[in-house]
Amino acid sequence: MLSLFGGIVLGTFILHDFSFILSIESIFLLFTSLLSQDWILKTLAFAILVGSIMALIEKSGGVNGFVDFMLHKIVLINSPRSALLLSYVVGIIIFVESSITALISGAVGKPLCHKYKIPSAKLAFVCDSTSAPVCSLIVLNGWGALLLGLIATQISLGIINGEAVDVLINSILYNFYSMTALVVTFLAIWFNIDIGAMKNAKYTPKKTEVLSSNSASMSYMLLPLVLMIFFLFIFLYITGKGDILKGSGSSSIFYTMAATLAFTFFYYVGTKNMNIKIWGTTALKGAIKLMPIALILLFAFGIGEITVELKTGHYLASLASENLSIYLLAGVIFLISSLISFATGTSWGTFSIMIPVAVPMAAAMDANIALCIGAVISGGIFGDHCSPISDTTIISSMASDCEVIEHVRTQMPYALISGAISFVLFIVFSLI
Repeated sequence: MLSLFGGIVLGTFILHDFSFILSIESIFLLFTSLLSQDWILKTLAFAILVGSIMALIEKSGGVNGFVDFMLHKIVLINSPRSALLLSYVVGIIIFVESSITALISGAVGKPLCHKYKIPSAKLAFVCDSTSAPVCSLIVLNGWGALLLGLIATQISLGIINGEAVDVLINSILYNFYSMTALVVTFLAIWFNIDIGAMKNAKYTPKKTEVLSSNSASMSYMLLPLVLMIFFLFIFLYITGKGDILKGSGSSSIFYTMAATLAFTFFYYVGTKNMNIKIWGTTALKGAIKLMPIALILLFAFGIGEITVELKTGHYLASLASENLSIYLLAGVIFLISSLISFATGTSWGTFSIMIPVAVPMAAAMDANIALCIGAVISGGIFGDHCSPISDTTIISSMASDCEVIEHVRTQMPYALISGAISFVLFIVFSLI
């Protein structure tokens, strides 16, 4: 939090030529502006509500019931590898929204990881390395809507020709980082490959403030999680006025969390799993536990706004456009997108900055448009994975009970391997 706020202060001072009074006023206006934006408030509320729901699910005993079922009834999970593979599979199956994907993958895997004493950093790595990559490859979600809109804008301006859907589908075939990250993550799980800081990651015993040692039906865990996915589809449909692809992601995940929290009240209290007082106390403790996460998210949004005002992305792109070979174009676009995403902590913001820059560059140089858009998408996700201020990084850490910085340090080597492979592929395909 101190690092993020320091970055905001320094960026503001640069923007206002180090005028103390103007900078302080600007910082105040920045946070006033952020907290007046509907989608930011809903995202912050989402983080807090997640804490309540996860605490309630654990308190209900459904987590212990789920672990007992997986370990003893069907013996599906019998090793650390199979415990992490379950989270990996869940992360791939749920491709609606990256935050929900990471959250559910963490919720399912966390009790099993505690059972086998697997470091929470490993679970956070699996959650993070499946959520965004899968959502960017199977674009029947908000990711697809954003990318379609950005590509359609380039078509409407006459910069490129064709149908936006066709261009997007062709671009996904060149989303090398997402494909590579999924393969690298699977291999790391299957062969238990620990590299870099992951070698030193330690298992931390589970905290017991709001947890119950009682075992209840696993339906107390699974039903809220299944309904969470169902509610998300419903609210995407409602906010999109009949079109899921046009639904509001921030509104949908907020309404989903609120509806799921309401469901746990009627379900847990109605079945006498807990009384109203215990439900309320547990929900409050869970919310308080994640207040720091909400504050980190707020600061992350703030520094993202500052880097946009500083025009960091456009400056980097302007440097790359000078004396650049067509064979290096896709690779350089990938690197620039990675830098912007790392600095701003948002892959979506990177797409919005770089597609209007990369597409005209590719068109002017008669390069492969789909390959260059694929480089933007890949770079956006690569930088997002490495960034400590990314919302998916923070939420994956939160869902796994892992410190954010530990998650960043332990995931970085795997992300760098996937990034290096992707960069080589962009150069190779440019030559082809």
